[in-house]
Amino acid sequence: MEKTWDVIIAGAGIIGVSLALELHARGAQVMVLDRGEPGREASSAAAGMLAPAAPETPVPLRPLAFESASLYPDFVRKLEDASGIQVDLRRQGTISFLPVSEPPPHHLELSTEELHRLEPAVHPAAGTPYFVQEDSVDPRLLMQAALAAARKQEIPIHGNAEVTAMRRNGERVEVIVGWTRHIARAAVNCRGAWAGQPARPRKGQMLSLRPRQPDLLQHSVVAPDVYLVPRSSGRILIGATVEDAGYDHTVEPHVIHQLHRAAAQLIPDLGSLPVEESWAGLRPGSPDDLPLLGETDTPGVFIATGHFRNGILLAPVTARIIANLITGRQAGTDISAFSPARFITRR
Repeated sequence: MEKTWDVIIAGAGIIGVSLALELHARGAQVMVLDRGEPGREASSAAAGMLAPAAPETPVPLRPLAFESASLYPDFVRKLEDASGIQVDLRRQGTISFLPVSEPPPHHLELSTEELHRLEPAVHPAAGTPYFVQEDSVDPRLLMQAALAAARKQEIPIHGNAEVTAMRRNGERVEVIVGWTRHIARAAVNCRGAWAGQPARPRKGQMLSLRPRQPDLLQHSVVAPDVYLVPRSSGRILIGATVEDAGYDHTVEPHVIHQLHRAAAQLIPDLGSLPVEESWAGLRPGSPDDLPLLGETDTPGVFIATGHFRNGILLAPVTARIIANLITGRQAGTDISAFSPARFITRR
């Protein structure tokens, strides 16, 4: 007899796996399918800044971003307890060099002396510095922890299983993978940049350096053309471009050089270091840079994608919202700005 799942999730990035864990905790039988190797796309390519106060965060997204940031310490604790993997949640804050005369909310202007006390290696001529209390996490470790937690809870996660269709069949949803048909009460499209229109890839190139002095940088540092995110291991991530280049993972040496040079203008000691690693990730964008969250025009088929720069940050709140909707509850927060119907109406 053909098994009927409560929920099938397409996409094993941090959004999909977090949702699977949330649904499993509520008693649902869940299966996750991924087109490639679980967790290896945008989720592992991200820098991991949890920055709800970032000036580039769209205004309609800010309440959701702050809500998710408030959930993060408990989200991390549960993942670490379940997996035994530490995800390097750092709570030192961010120093931001903003080209504005008035700081945004949550930003505190720093004097040159205060900047030097916090980060002696940062060049004071970079601009007017502001401090904002934001966290960061290592997305690769976070993804590893989420997958390990799912395995320990016996949630099946299958790679190399590209979902080609989710369609209604009577009271159930059919999820098609090649010649195989899976049956579920509900299905969720968490395929990121591969979720289909109107989702689209937004390429980001990054690099990492490893200073000889492991504590060279303690805070994340953000400038108009570059950002730096330290890890507790001493590694520093430098990013990132935003490119409309389709499904292109090419790492371009001249772009990496430009990012490296911009980082060295902030911290001169970085200029002489060799590049440890460079890579490109494909963030899931949308036409208005807002997520798509909720039930689609196919009953029983939901979507959670389009998180763009904030997929890591928004994972816990997205998991809670979509799990609420699937189990027949209210979303728990206002998601009207993120309805997938906004694009159906425009078409």
